[in-house]
Amino acid sequence: MAAPNKINPLAIIGPGLLVAATGVGAGDLATASFAGNLLGPAILWAVVVGAFLKFVVTEGLARWQLATGDTLLEGAVHRLGPIVGWLFLPYLLLWSFFVSSALMGACGATFHAMLPLFDDATHGKIVFGVISSLAGLGLVLAGGYRLFDQVMRVCIALMFATAIATAALVWPGWSEVLRGLLLPTIPDLHGEGLAWTVALIGGVGGTLTVLCYGYWIREEGRTGAEHLTACRIDLAAGYVMTAIFGIAMVIIGSTVEMEGRGAGLLVSISDHLTDQLGPSGKWLFLIGAAGAVFSSLLGVWQAVPYLFADTWALLTGPRAGRTGSPSPALIDMTSLPYRAYLFSLAIIPMVGLFWSFQDVQKIYAIIGAMFIPLLALTLLILNGRAQWVGERLKNSWSTTLVLLAVLGLFIWIAVRTATG
Repeated sequence: MAAPNKINPLAIIGPGLLVAATGVGAGDLATASFAGNLLGPAILWAVVVGAFLKFVVTEGLARWQLATGDTLLEGAVHRLGPIVGWLFLPYLLLWSFFVSSALMGACGATFHAMLPLFDDATHGKIVFGVISSLAGLGLVLAGGYRLFDQVMRVCIALMFATAIATAALVWPGWSEVLRGLLLPTIPDLHGEGLAWTVALIGGVGGTLTVLCYGYWIREEGRTGAEHLTACRIDLAAGYVMTAIFGIAMVIIGSTVEMEGRGAGLLVSISDHLTDQLGPSGKWLFLIGAAGAVFSSLLGVWQAVPYLFADTWALLTGPRAGRTGSPSPALIDMTSLPYRAYLFSLAIIPMVGLFWSFQDVQKIYAIIGAMFIPLLALTLLILNGRAQWVGERLKNSWSTTLVLLAVLGLFIWIAVRTATG
């Protein structure tokens, strides 16, 4: 009798790392550094919560797609009505502007810290932010998915290894770290503690970018329920890395004094690491930061146009009003909707480079966090019906509880924010 096929985790880890890396650079680097510096290691638990919640919702959307052949967007529009698409579209436009501005600003600040050619950090942020955006645009246009995958793997290796090494060098002690991980608290920093904690939970591991996972597994040819175990291993690896990276960035932010809160943030961190660890500490941090922020920018530039092109086709194209028929295998990256949105992402949000770096990061993270309860509600509805996904792939009771907990958490946050 032939031996049963065994799953090789190293061969299937791919799209999960891509979705994690895309979220890491956007959510973890600047937001975790700001939050760690303002609130200290006490909010390390928020990193773990954020990564776990993103794993649950991303696994849910993968489960839906493998069961039905539809992406989650397609399923929501076909099963819940076109109004879902018309509500999603303006949210996507708003989110895209702020996330793109935040990513350009993070890239600009990082590369200015590496190459301080300007006396003013804000000028460096603007110039290097524009260059980074155009470089990402060129890579997406030139190489498609395969080149994107290869460049992202290099960036992931750089950001993960260097963030861990830097955090280890500035380690605050096991007692503080374990207390922050195991005893959830929200420090009250002039009323900003809750907002920054929400931003951290919302930013860790991505927000709207988790939807891109469905398009990347299509690129890898994963269709059908037999790929569910592979997707779970893939996502688990990606979000474990996300949590570790986020913890490292909070630790770095909490142990380094920062004079500034604007575009000079990364310069300030790297300068203080030079004082503590020497020039090698500075460059270790900056290389990892560059890998993190550029991988996130590249991931958004490559994948978010999928979301627009898919939504546009669902609402106005030949698939408008379709129910139950098979989805196309891939979205054409040379199509007008994809290319138009790609150029818009790379150029229009350059305006945000002239705004406060910290404010853009915070607004983007909070807007992103708003998407998570909506995603949880959608998964409760779509994956809760056996006639749509099958009895085997329907939400388990434990998944249902987690998704309900996500809704409860964000409702509580909204009430506390409104009454506080």
